[in-house]
Amino acid sequence: MNAVNLKQLAQELNLSVSTVSRALRDSWEISTPTKQRVFDLARKMNFQPNPYASSLRKHRSRTIAVVIPEVANNFFALAIKGIETVAREKGYHVLIYLTNEEVAEEMAVASSLQNGRVDGVIVSLCGSTKDTRHLLDLQQRNIPLVFFDRVADNFIAPKVTTNDCESGYVATEHLVKAGCRRIAHLTISMSLSISHRRQEGYINALRQWELPEDPGMVVRCDGSEEETYRSIKELFLSDRRPDGVFASVEKAGGDDVSCLPRAGAEDSGGCQGDQFFEFGDGVAAESVVDDDSATRL
Repeated sequence: MNAVNLKQLAQELNLSVSTVSRALRDSWEISTPTKQRVFDLARKMNFQPNPYASSLRKHRSRTIAVVIPEVANNFFALAIKGIETVAREKGYHVLIYLTNEEVAEEMAVASSLQNGRVDGVIVSLCGSTKDTRHLLDLQQRNIPLVFFDRVADNFIAPKVTTNDCESGYVATEHLVKAGCRRIAHLTISMSLSISHRRQEGYINALRQWELPEDPGMVVRCDGSEEETYRSIKELFLSDRRPDGVFASVEKAGGDDVSCLPRAGAEDSGGCQGDQFFEFGDGVAAESVVDDDSATRL
């Protein structure tokens, strides 16, 4: 059975299409008896309004684009869930765009969104994004833009972030209080403000607790998984093997780190068992010790 449209309803009621449309929207311009006639027939003929047609007439898509650098990350999975929940409550749809940490992909997505297919864009930058002119093009077309987590500091737009400096401090202090004295910091691209601020918190905690600052204890994990694993392993098997790790991003933690404390060197004093403190791309944090116990903070 074909779907009933406004034109068919209007013909059955001997009314204009615009009158039927306004009646279905409960417009004050239409009398109560006429509205009732329209409602009754619409119910009888199982009429279902087309939200997309309505959006086109209003030049609105009721759609929000969410652009993220990766999906294999618990933080972004939780963020998407929250965004979709709120959008659905407000009658909006969500389109997810994955850039795979590739600037070229991020630029291509931004270009494709300039045609007005969405009412707004929520974006978290790639780790290597330095030039944000492709996003400025969206603003110049009057498409609202909001940054979250990985933001562009020099871009004038709403931004949703955590207090990354304080988070870095709290993470490092947690390890110090657990007895660690040789704390490594795993970070990603320093072109991201979150990397600078988390490292700032890490350094502030070391200074507060009068622990030495060793540049060799900061490992950049912005290469491939193999490169990341190799860099971390080299640190753990070196003479300055850490007894604690603060990983500021999820991909620099997990299996890459948790297997390394058992990978060769004996624990030489300091921390009671090797400690691991991880931030997902903003909020997740945990400490894991050698006996496989874990504390969610």
